[in-house]
Amino acid sequence: MAITVLSNDLAGVNATGQRGASAAVLASHPSPLAPRQVGMLTFLVSEAAFFCTLIVVYLACLGGDQSGPTPAVLSLLLVVFTTICLLSSSVTVHRAEKAARYADRASFISLWSATILLGIVFLVGTAYEWRTLIVEHGLTISRNLFGTSYYTLIGFHALHLTVGIIVMLIVLGLILSRKLEPEQGAGVQLVSWYWHFVDGVWVVVFSVVYLVGR
Repeated sequence: MAITVLSNDLAGVNATGQRGASAAVLASHPSPLAPRQVGMLTFLVSEAAFFCTLIVVYLACLGGDQSGPTPAVLSLLLVVFTTICLLSSSVTVHRAEKAARYADRASFISLWSATILLGIVFLVGTAYEWRTLIVEHGLTISRNLFGTSYYTLIGFHALHLTVGIIVMLIVLGLILSRKLEPEQGAGVQLVSWYWHFVDGVWVVVFSVVYLVGR
């Protein structure tokens, strides 16, 4: 009996030691991502799947109902300009995030504001394009399959961009009012990730809708 108890005690000590060693190993190798970063990446992956579905639907609808306007009515010149603006905003938001890490308040405010302005220019260009398509070409969301899939895909991208602009305006307002400092804003990096994602999605959408689809 004594031998059995001693054996059990030694086994328990050994198991405790192994658990302690495992905990020490985990503590010495922490996860490279914070929970909020993991959450944002998970969200972006789900959004990527959503946009992939919309793009597949758009391509499938191109060969459907041919009545009414076709992708040939899309203005490539205007969209090239707005695309340059949007891609430039990826540069400014990256530099703004870098300025935040170095506590460069003035540079952060100017670069963050420039990113917001470039995003607004893109949305204004999209609104102008839609007005032209509706007024001059009669292309509405219910006109044909192309109109339905086009406005759905471009509209959801514009919605995501609008959300990004609103969040960036909130961050800018907090910093201008001194309620938050750039280097203290953990959300600056997450907003930057979201903005890069929206820009990346647009590169794919632009290629599919305005280059391949034409």
